Amino acid sequence: MKLKKVFGLATGLLAVTLSTQTLAENNWRMATPWSGGPWLERDAQGFVDHVNTLSNGGFNIKLFPGGTLGSALKVTDSVQSGVAQISHNYINYDYGMDPTTALLAGHSSGLTPEEFMLWMYQGGGVELYEQYRLEQFNVVAFPCSILGTEIFLHSNKAVRTLEDFKGLRLRTSGAWAEIASRLGASTVVMAGSEIYSALERGVIDAAEWGSPEMNKPTGFQEVAKYVIFPGIHQSGGVLECEVNKRAWDKLSDQEQNLLRQAGKLSVFDSWLAASYADLDAFEELKAGNNELVELDPSFISAVLKETKAWEDSHAKENTWFAKVLASQRAFKEKIQSWPEYRLQIGKTES
Repeated sequence: MKLKKVFGLATGLLAVTLSTQTLAENNWRMATPWSGGPWLERDAQGFVDHVNTLSNGGFNIKLFPGGTLGSALKVTDSVQSGVAQISHNYINYDYGMDPTTALLAGHSSGLTPEEFMLWMYQGGGVELYEQYRLEQFNVVAFPCSILGTEIFLHSNKAVRTLEDFKGLRLRTSGAWAEIASRLGASTVVMAGSEIYSALERGVIDAAEWGSPEMNKPTGFQEVAKYVIFPGIHQSGGVLECEVNKRAWDKLSDQEQNLLRQAGKLSVFDSWLAASYADLDAFEELKAGNNELVELDPSFISAVLKETKAWEDSHAKENTWFAKVLASQRAFKEKIQSWPEYRLQIGKTES
């Protein structure tokens, strides 16, 4: 029997089972930080669609944009309190409570989107993720989207080396704000809505935000001359779905597994869609009026060295940070042989 038929049969049997349950029990609200764009309209909605399909209507999840079910940057609070039964969120918004979130969200560790998926689903990452969120925040969480490699900077100053980076007035946030400061940048935290104006008026020299696809509609390329890559500060990462613990405990094992599998499908879908969209968005940057600048390898090495020092300092005082870091470092050792037998994606000549 073909795999497609097997999957279809399994999905159908699962749907029949779940459709016999009371719909009212699974009328859920989904909180998000997103006001629009691919993370809301494609990724969060895609998860909702997968759940609806797999459950044959056994779940009715209503998706809400950022700010409508509580603070856009405190989605975890909305889920913990039960204002929302589920969310589509970025764990790094809880960085102020625990720096371990940076490891799970993606930081300047060098894990690419593909490596993140391998670590999550084969290297024990997804189990650590769920255990951590449950123990530290009392929510059940699992990956729901993959994050692509970001543009390092939209900048009005060319940055290639560590010397170029020192003194740079940089808009950033989270772990990278700490690490960038240790590397000599002058970091500024501001809302995304303020970045365009700050770049245009010279309040900041540079800003990091997202991948080529995510940056395209912001217009940063219109007010900053240089586009600098690769995004060593955020080479990959994930978005999550969080579920209220009380709502989760009311579900059957089968329903709980359905939500996890819908998350996994959504991760794969988001990787496909975002990776493809990034190709066109980056080509537009190359064809535009900006000057593209590639970071010097010595600077990338400096970033990774400073990141390791930052990791080591947190691991000494934070048990969960140390546990997740050890797992990621073991995975990175394991994957060292990858380029020895795998061709580089997109490489067409020797």
